[in-house]
Amino acid sequence: MSTGGNRWVRLGGCVALLAALAVSGCGSGAQTSAPSPASSGAATSAATAPMAAATVEVKDMKFSPDAITVTSGGTVTWKFEDRYPHAVQGIGDSAMGIDSPIFNQGEWSHTFTVPGTYRYMCPLHPDMHGTVTVQ
Repeated sequence: MSTGGNRWVRLGGCVALLAALAVSGCGSGAQTSAPSPASSGAATSAATAPMAAATVEVKDMKFSPDAITVTSGGTVTWKFEDRYPHAVQGIGDSAMGIDSPIFNQGEWSHTFTVPGTYRYMCPLHPDMHGTVTVQ
């Protein structure tokens, strides 16, 4: 019976170690997802620093990059370069107005003036989605 008890003690120790590492911020410091509106700008890496303008490629059935950050007043341009037709359509009330025509080739831009997080998708391919964070 003590063997089972030791297993739980070791498991608890592993969980505590993992929690401590997570709290201490162990890692490269690079963010892999869009920052939340409440996050501090001090921890923002160069890869996710807000830009005045950004370009998203629509190619090979995906948006690339699928998460970007722009400054308030910044413009995002979607460049369509695929053999399949695509469009950009906002998801939710805050994304109203994000509604491009359908393209195979060409580009479409939208200027974001209000800070927040805007989700979008391709209405023809619902698995294609992205996020614009405006700071």
